[in-house]
Amino acid sequence: MPYMYILECADGSYYTGSTWNLEKRLWEHQNGQGAKHTARHLPVKLVYFEEGERIEDVYYREKQIQGWSRKKKQSLIVGNTNALHRLSECQNETHWTRGVGFTSTGSVHRDFAQPTSGSAQPTSGSAQPTSGYTQRD
Repeated sequence: MPYMYILECADGSYYTGSTWNLEKRLWEHQNGQGAKHTARHLPVKLVYFEEGERIEDVYYREKQIQGWSRKKKQSLIVGNTNALHRLSECQNETHWTRGVGFTSTGSVHRDFAQPTSGSAQPTSGSAQPTSGYTQRD
């Protein structure tokens, strides 16, 4: 099975990679035979991994996570799905869906926060937040 993994380096940085053999690849990183980044920041420790069915899927996931912020990676590592959802939201100040949230089932609901500067508004009725939703300030 292929794996996507995240290593924490000695300097606190994260390295995200993929491999067919996680144990062998971790040994390579620990012994300076992995990526240049990990070789310069030894020792490293495995802090997260996912198994995949196909290498293409694992490689896609690796590239997805490489584009994430440090905070978002940390949320994934500790399993904080609420923070993952929040950190995935559009952070553009003029984006009218800043009130988008997720229920525990993953369905989307919106509170349609008022736009800040003449951006588009929804023209039909809006969905109501589900119970347990806490509106962000």
